[in-house]
Amino acid sequence: MVRPQVFAPGMPRAIPEKHHTNLIYLSGVAELICAVGLVKRTPWAAPASVALLAAVFPANVQMALDAGSGRNPAPLDSPAMAWGRLPLQIPMMWAALQARPER
Repeated sequence: MVRPQVFAPGMPRAIPEKHHTNLIYLSGVAELICAVGLVKRTPWAAPASVALLAAVFPANVQMALDAGSGRNPAPLDSPAMAWGRLPLQIPMMWAALQARPER
């Protein structure tokens, strides 16, 4: 089931609210496309995945800043979980780069 409202609290406040839903759907579609590309080991998938992870990082930071305020859906309202997931972006980027095709 697609539920963009789950991700809306993480949207950085600098982005106008009228764009939140469209950006959430866009990032979800981009994630699926990147996932297929990584599985198929297409040349574009690794850099696109790293770029996508970098693009959604501000939303993860916003969720960490808001953690404990009740703004995030449980269990993401936990400061430990929200802040703990930020450094995970680095190994996820590394893993995406490892999926590049052999030259």
